[in-house]
Amino acid sequence: MASAEGRRHQSLVPLAALISRELRNEKMENPSVRYGCAAQSRKGEDYFLTKTDCQRVPGNPSSTFSVFAIFDGHNGNAAAVFTKENLLTHVLSAIPRGLGRDEWLQALPRALVAGFVKTDKEFQSRGETSGTTVTFVIIDGWTVTVASVGDSRCILDAQGGVISLLTVDHRLEENAEERERVTASGGEVGRLSIVGGVEVGPLRCWPGGLCLSRSIGDMDVGEFIVPIPYVKQVKLSHAGGRLIIASDGIWDALSSETAAKSCRGLPAELAARQVVKEALRSRGLKDDTTCIVVDIIPPDQSATLRPSSPKKMSKLKSLIFRKKSRDSASKLAKKLSAVGIVEELFEEGSAMLAERLGSDSSAGVSTSGLFTCAVCQVDLAPSEGISVHAGSIFSTSSKPWQGPFLCAGCRNKKDAMEGKRPSGVKVV
Repeated sequence: MASAEGRRHQSLVPLAALISRELRNEKMENPSVRYGCAAQSRKGEDYFLTKTDCQRVPGNPSSTFSVFAIFDGHNGNAAAVFTKENLLTHVLSAIPRGLGRDEWLQALPRALVAGFVKTDKEFQSRGETSGTTVTFVIIDGWTVTVASVGDSRCILDAQGGVISLLTVDHRLEENAEERERVTASGGEVGRLSIVGGVEVGPLRCWPGGLCLSRSIGDMDVGEFIVPIPYVKQVKLSHAGGRLIIASDGIWDALSSETAAKSCRGLPAELAARQVVKEALRSRGLKDDTTCIVVDIIPPDQSATLRPSSPKKMSKLKSLIFRKKSRDSASKLAKKLSAVGIVEELFEEGSAMLAERLGSDSSAGVSTSGLFTCAVCQVDLAPSEGISVHAGSIFSTSSKPWQGPFLCAGCRNKKDAMEGKRPSGVKVV
């Protein structure tokens, strides 16, 4: 008995060792992330953000996620600088505390909407007239979440050579839905007119003459130019993939396919340089030109991502972005992960804040027991909060008392974006 008891004690493992082993195992299941950046400046209005040490749970290395973003400013660099410095903080503050990883990822699209709107509201309150596009990418394990306003772009080059667009261009010239929304909200869309009535150039929004329908800032254009981002969330298979995030200085010169093909087989840092080089070779330095290449690499592979053989491409084209099956999601994932499938988890591009913030009556309750504004996160007494659905002609909700709730300032911002009142900020 004594010897058996001794053997049992010898087989016990200290708790700290168990936790350490669990962290190592979890780390091995996650991909590694390697990136490279390159830029050529003409106007000095492009900025980028790379941060690979963010943590969902402070002090817990197993909760690490990465953030990559490009901010393409116009009419000065103030909006791009402000957004780079504040957007991530505002997004994270809109996610409830204490969530597990899956719940955190599910809350992320809504938090991105709130963070974009809060950043825009704060910047406009400064009285500066510049604006910026934003392409904002969060990578947590195999899950990639992209939020964007404007015409910067993020593409995914998955194994097999299939190129997928993870953003939507908000250029008035090319986006008919956005043209209709802007005019319905009180803006005017047209081209520049020169002497003799000849129209030139791309479609623009008046007043202001902005070519984009969504941005952060641009208070002189009108609040119907909204900061509400298009959001797409996908889960990569364990084959990994490559993201190319770039400002329009790249995309005005190169197609998505050309950019991806130009840098295949190169590590991320050299790949970013190559994409910029190809854009400059094609078009010259006519605009700020910025590129971030991010490789999401399986733990058992080297840093260089090699496209699969062309024979697999036809099969992949029919499978890419298959919707998640409710009945057999796990079985499907196991079967398809071997051939590089991308599973679409979330996609929404509506410019209506009520639709993007949802109708969760439990959301927006702070730890103090008070309600919080779904956008700016300030505490609200129950009598102060205004439902995001109250009085909205765009909402299908018949419960104006249902949350989320907004403070008066954010409610005014929402109304202005939907054309229910004149843009409230005037430029002196």
